[in-house]
Amino acid sequence: MNIPFTRRLDVRMVVNIGVDGVLAALAVWAGFWLTDPARPWPVPGLMPLAGALVVWLIGVPFGLSRLHWRFVSFRDLGMIGAAALVTAIMLVLLMVGAGLAMPSAAFPVALALALMVLLTAPRLLYRLLRSRRTERDAAQTAILVGTGETAELFLAAHARAQAGYRIVGLMALSEKHVGRRVHGLDIFGAVDAADAAFGRLADKPDLLIITAPELGGETLGVLLGAAERHGIRVLRAPSLTRLAPADQALELQPIAIEDLLNRRQVRLDRAGMARMIAGKRVLVTGAGGSIGSELARQVAAFAPAELMLLDHGEFALWQIDLEIAELRPALARRTVIADVRDRGRMAAVCEDFRPELVFHAAALKHVPIVEANPLEGLRTNALGTRAVADAAAASGAALMVLISTDKAVNPSSIMGASKRLAEMYCQSLDVAARQGVESARQGAGSARQGAESARQGAAMRCVTVRFGNVLGSTGSVVPLFRRQLAQGGPLTVTHPEMQRYFMTVREAVGLVLQASVVGGADKIFEVGGADRRIGAGGADKRNETGAADKIPDGGIFVLDMGEPVKIVDLARQMIRLAGLRPDTDIAIRFTGLRPGEKLFEELFHGSERPAPTGHEGLLMATPRVTDARLIIAALRDIEAAAMAGDAAAAIAILSRLVPEFVSPEALAISGAAG
Repeated sequence: MNIPFTRRLDVRMVVNIGVDGVLAALAVWAGFWLTDPARPWPVPGLMPLAGALVVWLIGVPFGLSRLHWRFVSFRDLGMIGAAALVTAIMLVLLMVGAGLAMPSAAFPVALALALMVLLTAPRLLYRLLRSRRTERDAAQTAILVGTGETAELFLAAHARAQAGYRIVGLMALSEKHVGRRVHGLDIFGAVDAADAAFGRLADKPDLLIITAPELGGETLGVLLGAAERHGIRVLRAPSLTRLAPADQALELQPIAIEDLLNRRQVRLDRAGMARMIAGKRVLVTGAGGSIGSELARQVAAFAPAELMLLDHGEFALWQIDLEIAELRPALARRTVIADVRDRGRMAAVCEDFRPELVFHAAALKHVPIVEANPLEGLRTNALGTRAVADAAAASGAALMVLISTDKAVNPSSIMGASKRLAEMYCQSLDVAARQGVESARQGAGSARQGAESARQGAAMRCVTVRFGNVLGSTGSVVPLFRRQLAQGGPLTVTHPEMQRYFMTVREAVGLVLQASVVGGADKIFEVGGADRRIGAGGADKRNETGAADKIPDGGIFVLDMGEPVKIVDLARQMIRLAGLRPDTDIAIRFTGLRPGEKLFEELFHGSERPAPTGHEGLLMATPRVTDARLIIAALRDIEAAAMAGDAAAAIAILSRLVPEFVSPEALAISGAAG
């Protein structure tokens, strides 16, 4: 029979009231007995009943009847102690007022102590017995890893929740805490010596629960390796703000692969970003994608005057617009459905909005799909970039940032080659803009020359940022592996030697904004007394020693991606993080390289010597600049070939302009000739 919640609550409250009355009556008797053992019975005999009545009266404002014995806390105990003290005072005043003699001068103190002990001890005993029974019934044992504060919060939540494991020990983040105790549990070891600490344990725990949210990167990797060698599964506690309420399961989470990539935080020039973005009209293309949406989030945080979100996908655009509306409700924004390949549409959008900053993230990025649809890839990645850049420049934009890819280096695919062509076009625009700035600064010998210099000086500057894969992005291998894991496997890897660079989306976008500050934010023109400034940083930014950080014309920023990761190792790690065994619980199947794919990606071409920028996390590729007239003519010819549906002609033009790209047709011809 299901009893309604309100009735169950009423029954529990009645039981609590009855028990508290009995305990108070016993406390009154105990007070008499402690102060006069020879005459232990209360005088008059109704005093225990009076004690029960006073507790019932006092219990209302103190909420004694509403306490859940299983979850009694130190705060509750303090409240019970206060109620006991007030009850003792009222009983003593009652006896004095009634002219009754107290058995001893110590009676008030004994009565207060007896009330405190008898009202608190049963509750503590009940909680202890319940937790012991829960621990006895738990099928698994666990060790917590974290600071004292995070471990204490988790232990409190664990005591309230229905968990299928019991905590048997703690592991600290530092050696200085080893040997101490928290809530009766020993801190038996530290993370940096986890292997030795696990080796000293006679009974290995089943689980290792990480309560410290900051634990990640290489340290977490070492801990995972030690746990794996000792057969211990590792899980992460939920966020401290989302710990499960009473009577619910405390849901532990698997370690995210992003946690292992949590590299040392790079110091970013957020003041420079704010000066660059605050109060400006900013356009983000591809705003519904993984990079574009994160750009929108981070740009919105710097209070632009207005933010335009542009994408050709309605649902993706709606999602990021809704998120920005919730995060920054006061921010003026526009959502525009448009295809970056439509030159007329982009010109109209930019003419209406007149963006000052443009972040161009729209692109086709899936190598095999672009390989199967080469004209679509060229239209979006190359011609689309031209359409956005031309429209932005014509509407008076001061800076455009192109999001590029490591696949543009020695490209083996249409996708990579088309992105390299987009880089080349933006490089040519940037060279023209920088030369115009220099001419404007040096001045001219005639009014006509001065006017021409001013026109060139106002040209839009272009910054190109190149980086590798981002974890969790659209088309990334990580979501694919997660989906395959949920289905029970196998995990599919194209080749056992395939390697890729990886970075988190948030880190990549933060460095994109940093590159924007360094490469183009300090655009100052002093032509005819005019002074136009977007922000701080950039080509003429002075470093702390007073020297200029010279950014070469057409230079490409390359994010420091760290060391490449083998995809098969990534797959094995994700299987382990799910608490399973690679090749035993979950198989890994090799499917072979797909069209256009390479085993190794590169961040720099052989003739692009990497150079430091003076900013952590950012490198500069020494530019290989092509004559702008050749690029413009080639793009015009590719556009004509695309309109005619002639993929072979378009790819041939692309191959001539990007000589390191060898088209599939050329490979087939050379193979036949061989």
